[in-house]
Amino acid sequence: MHQMTLAEIARGLADKKFSSEELTKVLLARIAQLDPQLNSFISLTEDLALQQAKAADARRANGESGALLGAPIAHKDLFCTQGIRTSCGSKMLDNFKAPYDATVVAKLAAAGAVTLGKTNMDEFAMGSANESSYYGAVKNPWNLEHVPGGSSGGSAAAVAARLLPAATATDTGGSIRQPAAFTNLTGLKPTYGRVSRWGMIAYASSLDQGGPLARTAEDCAILLQGMAGFDTNDSTSIDEPVPDYSASLNTSLQGLRIGVPKEYFSAGLDPRIAELIHTSIKELEKLGAVIKEISLPNMQHAIPAYYVIAPAEASSNLSRFDGVRFGYRCEDPKNLEDLYKRSRGEGFGAEVQRRIMVGAYALSAGYYDAYYLKAQKIRRLVKNDFMAAFNEVDIILGPTTPNPAWKLGAKNSDPVAAYLEDVYTITANLAGLPGLSMPAGFVDGLPVGVQLLAPYFQEGRLLNVAHQYQLNTDWHTRTPTGF
Repeated sequence: MHQMTLAEIARGLADKKFSSEELTKVLLARIAQLDPQLNSFISLTEDLALQQAKAADARRANGESGALLGAPIAHKDLFCTQGIRTSCGSKMLDNFKAPYDATVVAKLAAAGAVTLGKTNMDEFAMGSANESSYYGAVKNPWNLEHVPGGSSGGSAAAVAARLLPAATATDTGGSIRQPAAFTNLTGLKPTYGRVSRWGMIAYASSLDQGGPLARTAEDCAILLQGMAGFDTNDSTSIDEPVPDYSASLNTSLQGLRIGVPKEYFSAGLDPRIAELIHTSIKELEKLGAVIKEISLPNMQHAIPAYYVIAPAEASSNLSRFDGVRFGYRCEDPKNLEDLYKRSRGEGFGAEVQRRIMVGAYALSAGYYDAYYLKAQKIRRLVKNDFMAAFNEVDIILGPTTPNPAWKLGAKNSDPVAAYLEDVYTITANLAGLPGLSMPAGFVDGLPVGVQLLAPYFQEGRLLNVAHQYQLNTDWHTRTPTGF
């Protein structure tokens, strides 16, 4: 059962080959047995899962149907879940139980999805390795000595190890796509505003976006269908009709114009990954796609712009965690100032503190124009590059990451080296575009991903291309040894 995809589970439940309760028990037992190696979960919700599974079985018995009805998933631990710990991977929220469900959680529960638990993540989603979590690093199931990527590494490791078929995740600068690439999964970051951020604890509000992590594009289409849609509670949610993502999966790629930016193939890209990307391009050409070289001239400025904008927004968003209203509070404060200082100093980890300080500096009176304002101008240039490119091509293709997953601890002493690993992913967040990573091969036994980017609200096109590619390749079917 654990080897089935979300689509296969939906068909099995519809054909009454097994019940949701039976499947849920199998996966909960598998998590208990294997997750101690991976550390991919922060909280398990066995009682809730079995209750939801029984309810889903009852709904099916009454004639209801639906791809997510009775399907087991997990939520990244920054989606608020009523009465269940929502920690954001931080000591600051270790004791926080949300009083309500995030919109994404509520929508998936209404569709009948079964929540097995909350997955581990970089603290407040700040990181590219899932090593900054208060609950310890997550291990990559393909090699337990390597990182699974971040910040959605817990969701990625759990799905890759076949502990469950799919999970929710979030992407601020690549945190769905990079872990997908590192663990041989398909991960989709939707257009900014496509998925509600209400009840999703914020890192950088103008960049954060929730999305699905699964083994196939077909599964991502199913999960995104349940997540997407307008939400009056979220002022950044866009009132745009949600298409049937599964309906367009089998559209022909004949004549599809794929742009390949020349800037992607610079000295920083591992040549073995470059070779796999070119192999993927040839595969898509066989399916009828037309390849064209394009340019994204301002890509080189994206990382410095992102690492001004994101910390600036983080410093503002995280100011609410002050030891007064909720979350961690220091012991025996001498006065109010001591309460603030020690609660935040003890409650936040090193990476979060670093980004708060960078952000506060960039927003300070003497430096706002020099840093924050300039970064926002670069953001507009990056967006303009994409708009010009999409006048010539339908989608853009390139590597998801410049290197395969690195060893645990390898970049801890050099945060900038870890930041540079986001070079291909952050541009989509700066521009608000949808992006997808899909499996494209292996380097030294570690998975590699190819990234696709599309114009706004063209998630269906990305899923279509990835699905057609996966019908003609088998990278996505490979399973890590021991899982």
